[in-house]
Amino acid sequence: VIAHPKYQESKRIAIFLSMPDEVQTEEIIKDIFKQGKECFIPRYKPQSNHMDMLKLSSAEDISSLALTSWNILQPNDDDTAREEALAGGGLDLIFMPGLGFDKKGNRLGRGKGYYDTYLERCMKHPRGKPYTIALAFREQICESVPVTENDVPIDEILYEDC
Repeated sequence: VIAHPKYQESKRIAIFLSMPDEVQTEEIIKDIFKQGKECFIPRYKPQSNHMDMLKLSSAEDISSLALTSWNILQPNDDDTAREEALAGGGLDLIFMPGLGFDKKGNRLGRGKGYYDTYLERCMKHPRGKPYTIALAFREQICESVPVTENDVPIDEILYEDC
């Protein structure tokens, strides 16, 4: 991941804080800060499909985050001090999680549409849609995954031996 040309040229990167069954992102987050890039993480709004990408100040900042009912670390709802990526300079790159992927760039998420809705908002930002890379295990690559008209295809899927 860190040798990927899109990662190397990106300055503003959004990345998920991995759950135990996802590709682990901790080392990537540490590298984002080591390279002087800006790091944004998701904050999901329950009972909706709204998500914001909020800026982390450091890799250690993660330890200050609250654990949600989904067992995901994220900034509190009342945390208004953090920059939201689309309120600022937008994003260059988004690393995306998922349950399954196909080689056409379709992604099966957890069913709420958070990332698809966020990408729609990105398209309205002056900077436009960021490049999207899904981080996957080889076992998650399928012949096809179900999609709807609201699903936004991802640009690239990275997995072991791809």
